[in-house]
Amino acid sequence: MASTVPLPSSKPVVSPSIPTATPIPAGKSATKPLTAAIPSLLKKSLRPHENIYNLPNFLTVTRLFAAPATAYLILHSQHTAALAVFTYAGITDLVDGYLARRWKLQTVAGSVMDPMADKALMIVVTVTLAIKGALPLYLATLILGRDGCLALAAIYYRYASLPSPKTFTRYWDFSLPSAEVHPTTVSKYNTFLQLVLIGSTLALPVLTAQSHHLGIMHDLGLGGLDLHKGMMYFQWLVAGTTAWSGLSYAFLKNAVTILGDDEALKAKQGARGRAIIGVVFGSVVLASIYLAGTVDEQKQDVKAVADDLEGRP
Repeated sequence: MASTVPLPSSKPVVSPSIPTATPIPAGKSATKPLTAAIPSLLKKSLRPHENIYNLPNFLTVTRLFAAPATAYLILHSQHTAALAVFTYAGITDLVDGYLARRWKLQTVAGSVMDPMADKALMIVVTVTLAIKGALPLYLATLILGRDGCLALAAIYYRYASLPSPKTFTRYWDFSLPSAEVHPTTVSKYNTFLQLVLIGSTLALPVLTAQSHHLGIMHDLGLGGLDLHKGMMYFQWLVAGTTAWSGLSYAFLKNAVTILGDDEALKAKQGARGRAIIGVVFGSVVLASIYLAGTVDEQKQDVKAVADDLEGRP
């Protein structure tokens, strides 16, 4: 008897159930909040680099080199050349600011380097003139002390406001903005008066060294004594504006703007910076008053006696 082989069943085979994949539109909607949050997260963690290679910043850098050049010429009694270099620095200080505003080339690096170049020129030339005896010690101490206090505060502001990571390379990378300095009104006037004072001090030996200039001053009714008295009064004026401008950075909250989103932290950092300026520069003002009443007063007495002896027959 032949065996029978069962035929395959015609019943369809049902595969096990497989979970249905999430539709693509639903997946997009699920990741939409994360996608929207990415730009804000990047904005908080990263700050754009500025283009610092422009003509105003180049002129500012040349002023940095003008400072030691002027000092060298003063020490070697090259008064005319020193006056010429100092005049160049003053002119470029006006030109680079105009170009930056006219062509929208303002940068945070420029806002840092511009006052840095001005102060480098003032510090180097002030020290040199004080060494040569052309500036009184109290005024040199006041000018240098103000700049030193502001520099100390700037170091703190830069480190405190620099976003993490706080590395040495990033600290000196001024294309990474962290804080902006806004010179006060009195500080602007004081900077101008200091430049005029230094320029006048440099021009005085040039004017008195040539007989032609002396003849013109004699025709105008001016003598060497009148010029020196005028310079003394002008020095008092600059001393007052220097003290006022330095203390203004200790009291005005809008003089320095710290960049960032944490308002409480920015307020705390600003208060600390103003406290540094107030305490340190207040001590400088007191020291300058002491020097004016002791050391410089004694020098004036000695000079008056020497002039009196020279005037006797």
